[in-house]
Amino acid sequence: QLRLEESGGGWVQTGGSLRLSCTNSGDTSSNYATGWFRQAPGKEREFVAAIRYSGANKYYGQSVRGRFTISKDHAKNTVYLQMNNLKVEDTAVYYCAADKSGRGSGPFTDYGQGTQVTVSS
Repeated sequence: QLRLEESGGGWVQTGGSLRLSCTNSGDTSSNYATGWFRQAPGKEREFVAAIRYSGANKYYGQSVRGRFTISKDHAKNTVYLQMNNLKVEDTAVYYCAADKSGRGSGPFTDYGQGTQVTVSS
């Protein structure tokens, strides 16, 4: 069973950067894709980015394209989300999840507990 855990959230001013990590401390035998999602208060969960198991294919949501970068370190069983030029509207709880088909297009399961990102002006 996968066990995904997010870290790296925090508070930052507009224009700043943060790097989130998603580490799997459970079963690492499957070749799953990893996605990042976020949910702000009163809003629906939003797709942020995804990466296939190989790391060769990456996908981004429209609102973060050009500012966020997803990457992975196989040796550490960790997927990163580098977030640059942060905006107030990026404030949300960020979650990572697994796509066991490996395609990166879902469905996503095994969501972590989330990490809070707060961006203030």
